[in-house]
Amino acid sequence: MELQLKRPLAFFDLETTGVNISVDRIVEIAILKVLPSGEEQVLTMRINPEMPIPAESSMFHGIYDEDVKDLPPFKEKAAEIAAFIGDADLAGYNSNKFDIPMLMEEFIRARVEFSLTGRAFVDVQNIFHQMEQRTLKAAYRFYCNENLDNAHTAEADVRATYEVLKAQLTKYEGVAYEDKHGNVTTPVVNDVEALHKFTNLSNPVDFAGRLVFDADGDATINFGKHKGKKVTHVFEVEPSYYAWMQNGDFPLYTKKVLEQLWNEHRSQKRDAQQQERAAVNKVKVQQTKVSEPAKPITSDMLKNLQGKFGK
Repeated sequence: MELQLKRPLAFFDLETTGVNISVDRIVEIAILKVLPSGEEQVLTMRINPEMPIPAESSMFHGIYDEDVKDLPPFKEKAAEIAAFIGDADLAGYNSNKFDIPMLMEEFIRARVEFSLTGRAFVDVQNIFHQMEQRTLKAAYRFYCNENLDNAHTAEADVRATYEVLKAQLTKYEGVAYEDKHGNVTTPVVNDVEALHKFTNLSNPVDFAGRLVFDADGDATINFGKHKGKKVTHVFEVEPSYYAWMQNGDFPLYTKKVLEQLWNEHRSQKRDAQQQERAAVNKVKVQQTKVSEPAKPITSDMLKNLQGKFGK
């Protein structure tokens, strides 16, 4: 089944020096951008991470220090990558938890503006885990009835992810799914917005999962002593928590989102205080008018009255 797209959908996969979003770096990126017309555009490049690649990571993806030592760093390729993606929606395998936040870290370090606002995010792994619960290699074998060769090379993985999604759309067309609350739907449909809703399980604010939206659509803390509490509430009861997170070992994108929430909260608080002061001042003015003493009677006032009414 071919994808029905209203705008481009960019499948992408990253190979990295490790899995710590705050510390590790990209060593390879592959992007398969599918246009509404069905045309496919591919961008694959290796990146100098400007740090040693741990042996265990090299054994996993096959990329070693000598393979990338003479290549440009991400900051020199960031603008090209952002331009290639353009306004496309994003898709990948475990992309919501890892690839998107890792990519955003690199864009922020490179000082290249790349907004996630208004995009849909389709995590093919979440469809798979909810419907079958397997790995990418098993998913490819299960859905496409083929073995995945060259697994853990970025381009092979990203193309396999694209093929798995198309096979999922065919396999689960009209198939019912019951969530943990007993709600039954047929969520796997050929629509990116619907897949976005189905695959964004935790409804994250920052993709790293430190901040998530609650049932009311408000940002909440998703870890530690304030887990489950609204961010604005934490700002009120413990303002220093904001500074602690900004100075802590959290992803840059998490800090950026937190700063936006902090500024919005402060702005709303200032507006509320200004409105409150204006209301208080209005009441004071009204009270002053009511309490003004009567003017004393003068001889001129008496003469005017005598002239008007006579003796």
